Amino acid sequence: MDDRVTILGGGLAGSEAAWQLARAGVPVELWEMKPERRSPAHVLPGLAELVCSNSLRSDNPENAVGLLHEELRRSGSLILACADETRVPAGDALAVDRERFSERVTARVEAEPLVTRVRAEATALPPGPGLAIVATGPLTGDALAAEIAGLCGGRLHFYDAIAPIVAAGSIDLEVAYARSRYGKGGGADYLNLPFDAGQYRAFVEALLAGEKVAPRAFEEPRYFEGCLPIEVMAGRGPEVLAHGPMKPVGLEDPRTGRRPHAVVQLRREDEAGTAWNLVGFQTRLTWTAQRRIFRERVPGLARAEFLRMGQVHRNTFIEAPRLLDRDLSLRARPHLFFAGQITGVEGYVESTAGGLLAARAVLDRRAGRPFRPPPEGTALGALLRHLSGRAHPEGAEYQPSNVVFSLFPPLEGRLRGKQARKLAYLERARRQLPEWTP
Repeated sequence: MDDRVTILGGGLAGSEAAWQLARAGVPVELWEMKPERRSPAHVLPGLAELVCSNSLRSDNPENAVGLLHEELRRSGSLILACADETRVPAGDALAVDRERFSERVTARVEAEPLVTRVRAEATALPPGPGLAIVATGPLTGDALAAEIAGLCGGRLHFYDAIAPIVAAGSIDLEVAYARSRYGKGGGADYLNLPFDAGQYRAFVEALLAGEKVAPRAFEEPRYFEGCLPIEVMAGRGPEVLAHGPMKPVGLEDPRTGRRPHAVVQLRREDEAGTAWNLVGFQTRLTWTAQRRIFRERVPGLARAEFLRMGQVHRNTFIEAPRLLDRDLSLRARPHLFFAGQITGVEGYVESTAGGLLAARAVLDRRAGRPFRPPPEGTALGALLRHLSGRAHPEGAEYQPSNVVFSLFPPLEGRLRGKQARKLAYLERARRQLPEWTP
């Protein structure tokens, strides 16, 4: 067996896997096409670039993703360590300064003497027999995607969308007010742009009428339900946005003591607060339509300077339950392991977990021992249940998923109330994880 492990892709999953293997004494060749070539969604030169948002979502372990944060920290995750080091205020969410975060991950990976970086696009899968991890993510290049599709009997894809970012100095602070939902975190980590009922209706009408970027003739839009474009949500009903990303609950305006009809929340993109993300405002509106609608119809953004516009990009993933063994190796070519969003997990933290799990699987294979999966009652184990199909009803269509408690094995006994169930999931996971962590 070739002693070196090849990793294709320097995103969250690939960077995590490379670091885990190198720290375990395994030489790694990490292929990342940046900065020689970039996908349409990438702008930074380094590893582990965060594209859609700078938030790794809730850090509260009573939520499934917060529990996954905790388990990754306890498992020695590089990505979680760098996120903690570059954290910016965001209530109970773990949000980071994305440039500093990417720089920190890049420096840590490149400091490992056993990691060799190859700055070129991988256009073919490693032939073996050496082990390899494919972590090329949802924007896998056409040539490599075609080869993967050939192995997998076809390629699935859906659309994901990126939210706009505005410059801090262009936000009208006479309109915006600082408050975190229910006063969480620092209590005032977000800026909120309030709508009355009339302003909200006019905004929804503008979204529906605005010009959208049409998919190419050979592409069928298949959106991930957890990341729908705002205009798609608006098309499902006039109040859908007000109960989704624009919900005002827990965001009473301190100047009036009243709750607005709806709000747009802004989350800081960097530690200094020079740039702010429109939370949940992923969109396929044309850039011209975005500038016009957001400036004309969102209170406080009349003079908005957009540092990044929203856009739509393709996400590619394989049908993991049919194609992968439990150790994330491809049944058709067992020397290939898959990790991250290309396997059908959705989200930064879930992709990181995939990289860590693939690295552990590679270490087990190299040691000649069976793969030792994390206990199913943990968040890490729940993700493997999703990837194997065991978390879903028989015959259900396989779709990308965040880590959610519905992926976990059922709880024993009868528990009343959502909070009691969350605590039961948390307590069970904390009991089980020490069986797996080194």
